[in-house]
Amino acid sequence: MIAPFRGLVPVCRKELTHMARDRGTLFFAAFIPILQLVLFGFAIDTNIRQVPTIVLDESRTQESRRLLDRFANSDVFALRYAASSEADVYRTIRAGKARAAIRIPPDYTRRPDILVLVDGSDSTITSSVVNVARGLMVRDFGPGEARVAVLYNPATRSPNFFVPGMIAIVLQAMIIVLVALSIVRERERGTLEQLTMTPVAPLGLMVGKMIPYGVLGFLELCTILTIMRIVFQVPIHGNVALLLAMSLPFLLTLLGIGLLISTKARTQAEAFQLAVGTLLPSVFLSGYIFLIENMPYLFQFISRIIPATYYIRILRGIILRGASFGDLWVNGLALTVMGCAATVLAARQFVQKRA
Repeated sequence: MIAPFRGLVPVCRKELTHMARDRGTLFFAAFIPILQLVLFGFAIDTNIRQVPTIVLDESRTQESRRLLDRFANSDVFALRYAASSEADVYRTIRAGKARAAIRIPPDYTRRPDILVLVDGSDSTITSSVVNVARGLMVRDFGPGEARVAVLYNPATRSPNFFVPGMIAIVLQAMIIVLVALSIVRERERGTLEQLTMTPVAPLGLMVGKMIPYGVLGFLELCTILTIMRIVFQVPIHGNVALLLAMSLPFLLTLLGIGLLISTKARTQAEAFQLAVGTLLPSVFLSGYIFLIENMPYLFQFISRIIPATYYIRILRGIILRGASFGDLWVNGLALTVMGCAATVLAARQFVQKRA
């Protein structure tokens, strides 16, 4: 062989052997592109469909029922809730159950105008809902008009929508990676074996590992919220103390997932790959960018086991809509269950690996 390429074949053979034995690298090399293809091809749909909608029909006439049928048949509005009062409408939207509202006045038969309310905290649906509502009134009802009011983000500023959701993604990227590398790093250095010789219980070791990173994550959250408010001018309409308190279950979940990854991985590179691998579903399937209701049922189910889904609801609910604990407690409960489960599984996995 030519001198500059001497040893090329043995080196290639060595690397191929190493790759074949490194299942983690092979898994991510094959899985990540396939996952991206599936997400972009099936789960992501930029066409707005089946927006959860609440209806306040104060006319209760044949004409108003015909109008609502038109809205339901448009495939953009999913008429899921019936309101008994105006307060009920705002309460349902503030809780995040409905993203739009249709209010038909008592004098609709004499003056065919309606009011459409849109949740501006989700700017991806605003323009579609407004255009479809106005188009239906003009095309199907002649002189009728749909007056539109955008709630919580009337200027439809993009930072108001994206920055609160970005908090969940940034925290996840930081905490899971740091925690995932912690135990693996100690295992590679040999200090983990020294810890196992001490009377420290597995759960005590797990929680002891979690607390410093939990404090770091909480401080990072406070910093991000300050930057969001000062730099991006995103107002916080809800209670800041409630936001911080309901962030704790999310931090617990991230810490638990990070520890679970660290007990599974054999090397720091594998731990980093697993940690980064959790980001892609969180970005595309959590409702951060794309409407969950637009996704196929399988991906809607997957979104329910992604922690960022619940935390983004908490963030947008408190920051943009001023939601209360009563509106969001289910999301906090789901995160608490996930965090406890991940921590217990990590401790059990650590025991099994030590044995």
